[in-house]
Amino acid sequence: MTTQNVDMMYYIKETPAQVQYCLDNRKQLTKPLVDRFVGNPRNITVVACGSSSNGTHLARRFMMETLGVNVKVVTPYTFTHYEAKYSVNDLVVCVSQSGCSTNTIDALRKCKELGIETIGITGNTETSDFVTEADVLVDWGVQEETVGYVTKGVVTLGVFFDLFAAEAALATNRISEDRYQCILAQIKRTTELHPIMVSEFDRIYKANEKTFLSMQNMFAVGCGANMGTIMEAALKISETVTIPAVCYEVDEYIHGPNLQLTPNYTVIFVDGTDEPSKRVVQAYHATHDVTDHTFIITNDPSIDDSHALRIPFDIEESLTPLVNVVFFQLLAHTVSLALGSMESHPLMKTFNDKIKSKTEKWINHDDEMIRRQKMER
Repeated sequence: MTTQNVDMMYYIKETPAQVQYCLDNRKQLTKPLVDRFVGNPRNITVVACGSSSNGTHLARRFMMETLGVNVKVVTPYTFTHYEAKYSVNDLVVCVSQSGCSTNTIDALRKCKELGIETIGITGNTETSDFVTEADVLVDWGVQEETVGYVTKGVVTLGVFFDLFAAEAALATNRISEDRYQCILAQIKRTTELHPIMVSEFDRIYKANEKTFLSMQNMFAVGCGANMGTIMEAALKISETVTIPAVCYEVDEYIHGPNLQLTPNYTVIFVDGTDEPSKRVVQAYHATHDVTDHTFIITNDPSIDDSHALRIPFDIEESLTPLVNVVFFQLLAHTVSLALGSMESHPLMKTFNDKIKSKTEKWINHDDEMIRRQKMER
């Protein structure tokens, strides 16, 4: 158990080693899910919200490509009240890093009511409510993360589902041994790209510090596998920097949301470097004509270095979210620390008193992090 004071950056820096842990222990971690897929290959419904949903989306495209099945990600409230009956023939898994999210616990109970095996995937297999609510308890390998604004958990959840897909596909002869080894090598490569992303973030942040510290709102725009990246970007910025932050698929963005653009807007694009890359770069250039606060993760040479964050894009598009999401984690941490923006409005106490999203077993460590931010300022 970690005893020192920690913050988001602590866990961001821990991520490469934790991904390696997941790689080293992939057979053990994924076995409960692999066994159930191999025994009855079928479509998959993942029930998750917040960063657990976004972490799943980091791997959704890869899972579908590798397993050849549909993967649906549904929020727990919608699953419980509206869509559970449509998933009775799927492999249904409920995900919560804390294992204490009230809505995901309700989803487990809904599964039990419908006769669906209750599979709970969590980062807390010892003291969470999932321990008693799930018939099958799965540890995805994140281990400890005591900061509520999770970072390591998002990436390792994506890695867990990528590894599950690789193991299940190999076991069902959907992929060859060579392809399997290639996948493992690429996931390993993400641990090497992680510090490069940190370095590139430092470069672009220092060149644009005033812009990032004066953000009034933010659009995150992307497509393909990086829909998970921009979904997590919007969540992390909105909950830490506490400004309106939204995400759009690139072509959806240019069909209406773009009409509100002014020179005050901050827009960050994610280029997956696959065939649709051209559309993302086109949208970047068009947006940059409206606001100078436009940035992109890309290696496209038509974009100047002060607005482009560049890393070696030598992994396939469906695995790039494992690296790209780190930029937004760093941005959320750095800006919120500088502004001291994590502390909610005093009236939010009344809000939290009236409606709960976590059970009593959940410990909120964010109050200590906010206190430390004040001291550092």
